[in-house]
Amino acid sequence: MATAHFRFYAELNDFLAPWQRQQTFPYPLSRDASVKHMIEVLGVPHTEVELILVDGASVDFSWRLHDGEHVSVYPGFSSIDVTPLVRLRPATKGMARFIADAHLGQLAKHLRMLGFDVLYRNDYSDAEVARVAADEDRIVLTRDRDLLIRKEIVRGCYLHSRSSDAQVMEVISRYDLTQSARAFSRCLTCGGELKQIDKEVVGHRVPLHSREFYERFFECQGCSRVYWEGSHVERMRSRVARMLGTTEDAG
Repeated sequence: MATAHFRFYAELNDFLAPWQRQQTFPYPLSRDASVKHMIEVLGVPHTEVELILVDGASVDFSWRLHDGEHVSVYPGFSSIDVTPLVRLRPATKGMARFIADAHLGQLAKHLRMLGFDVLYRNDYSDAEVARVAADEDRIVLTRDRDLLIRKEIVRGCYLHSRSSDAQVMEVISRYDLTQSARAFSRCLTCGGELKQIDKEVVGHRVPLHSREFYERFFECQGCSRVYWEGSHVERMRSRVARMLGTTEDAG
């Protein structure tokens, strides 16, 4: 049977069996197997792979593997420009947009607090997530590797941490989002954009004490929820600063 030799780097090793980690290992090839198929057979979602070298040459996911070839598989790079090499997926157009699976409600809320476009429902099925991601060109956020293997999904991010705070930092680091954050610009409930609105227009929709003490009000363009800069905002600013890794007030 034809056999190729594989080596996975950095966090991609987390997806492998213990005996396969941090070393080159042989693995039998399926008949006429693409490199994408074999990477996923070994348990690594294609969304986590940024560069593939076969015998030192950059290839795409469709490359058909042959007996004796050596395959090196790399995750995304933050300090190395892989632009001149074979692209594994189309470039992202405009600001990154996300869809979080049904288990990541707290992450979705935190990313919305930072101003990012994140779809989330706690009753999403995997099929719905995959369909919406494909239709709207969104990045799937999940801890479910089987979801990321779905062929409809082009871009995805497997969250290695279970902590929502650490997950936020994973997303920010992977997609270099620090400079594009616009804290408090989106609704925490539905993710819609917030627009400032005259106090007189929404005064009847907020508590009396808030009408008396605050002047700036915002309305969600999606669900019409009303927000105002109450005493809680300073605590939220500190939280945003921690998530973005800065000591400055955000927003």
